[in-house]
Amino acid sequence: MKTLYTGMKVFHFKDKLDSLERATLSILPPVHIRIKPTNVCCHSCRYCAYRADGLQLGKDMNERDSIPRDKMFEIVEDLAAMGVKAVTFSGGGEPFCYPYLLETAQRLADSGIQFAALSNGARVTGQSAEFFAQHATWLRVSIDGWDGPSYARYRGVSGHEFDKVLANLRAFRRFGGSCHAGASIIVDRENAAHVWELVGKLRDTGIHSVKISPCIVSNDGRENNDYHAPVFEQVRDQIARAIQSHSTDGFEIYDSYHRQLESFQKSYDWCPYLQILPVIGADQNIYSCQDKAYNLDCGLIGTIRGRRFRDFWMEDKDKFFTINPSRDCNHHCVADGKNRMVLEYLQADSEHLAFV
Repeated sequence: MKTLYTGMKVFHFKDKLDSLERATLSILPPVHIRIKPTNVCCHSCRYCAYRADGLQLGKDMNERDSIPRDKMFEIVEDLAAMGVKAVTFSGGGEPFCYPYLLETAQRLADSGIQFAALSNGARVTGQSAEFFAQHATWLRVSIDGWDGPSYARYRGVSGHEFDKVLANLRAFRRFGGSCHAGASIIVDRENAAHVWELVGKLRDTGIHSVKISPCIVSNDGRENNDYHAPVFEQVRDQIARAIQSHSTDGFEIYDSYHRQLESFQKSYDWCPYLQILPVIGADQNIYSCQDKAYNLDCGLIGTIRGRRFRDFWMEDKDKFFTINPSRDCNHHCVADGKNRMVLEYLQADSEHLAFV
């Protein structure tokens, strides 16, 4: 099986990387875009970073926002014309609550743009689910509780919802198709002792992979690490046990838990990744990344309300340098490791490149 979770993917897009030289920046389209089609959600997760008090992510989010149908189709048209390679639907809210998701996915498929979704799994049913199974590149469902009562406590739903989500995953796999189906276990102190158990239940649905990630409880790295410290080694042991007993050639377990607890302080003053993977919010604003969406103070690049995305993107280089990670981004950041690699690539001395 080839590697799915790697920060090296961007190095397969050399034209884009070479365009990012700060002094001579050429504006090329993003490689990948996250679209948050709606902020409406059918779950109420107690740890949701978009709704939790005190976290910068989602600070300025309006839970009623959704991208209008015609605007969404205009965005897809622009992405196809620009040559964007991939779109991931995510929250904000639950993408499968968006009433135009199926139509949007159909237009993406017709355009040749790859697409994927992050979901809570509750609405992954019917025609939309079948279309994603047949045409999407991947689908990943976030999960936390390990049985009906625990899942209900995490998400403010009925005790039957856990079984329903697992049934939706099994049904999704029965649709066939080439979509890589996965899950992401969000780990906190309560479920840390149940990671091995939950991985086994997810494997039995027939999905292809499980990614294990930390619950983010603070913008401050030390506070976040202090929260996880009592279970840090327990989670490591649970993951090792799961890999030993549950992993197969067709089922991958990826430890993102211990990686993501390290990405808080930044030493660099500009973010190349916001030109590689920006976010279109349900409010029709463009944000630098998934960790700063709905933060108008220091995550906003601009807006496409009343203008086309392609016009916004291709005009004015200055907008790409208004966010200073060393000042604005000392919080959890999934792009941090990738940014460091890209910046090192860009800073290599051209006179010495042959001395590999």
